[in-house]
Amino acid sequence: MKVIISEEDYRAVVQYALSQRPDEACGLIAGNDREDGVRVIRKVYLMTNTDHTSEHFSIDPREQLQAVKDMRRNGLKPLGNWHSHPETPSRPSEEDIRLANNHSASYLILSLADEHRPVLNAFHIETADGRKTVRKEELLIGGTENG
Repeated sequence: MKVIISEEDYRAVVQYALSQRPDEACGLIAGNDREDGVRVIRKVYLMTNTDHTSEHFSIDPREQLQAVKDMRRNGLKPLGNWHSHPETPSRPSEEDIRLANNHSASYLILSLADEHRPVLNAFHIETADGRKTVRKEELLIGGTENG
């Protein structure tokens, strides 16, 4: 699957993640899935990591409820979540994989290991035959809806 995020939303995620260091930053993504299989992120939600740690995150439940209400009001579909890795690469950790239970979600991970060159990747994590598999999704930053 191809995932498209605007340059503006990408920059907002990076700035928020940098401001939350040394903790992981987190949030939700919303938008729509086109008939051609392209997932378009139309809104990024910047949320509080209630765990306040650099190793994992939990999204504030009240903020999550407000985001879901906002999605419904704006005709958006929940597409997944995003979080940062303040010091490690942009790939799912064992814990990220273990906790990934929404098989239709895209999981965006932002590495800040080099703060001057942040790396954002998208992943799909699903369970088949009792085992979880991770597949990297094509991510287009600054693409257009028609891209």
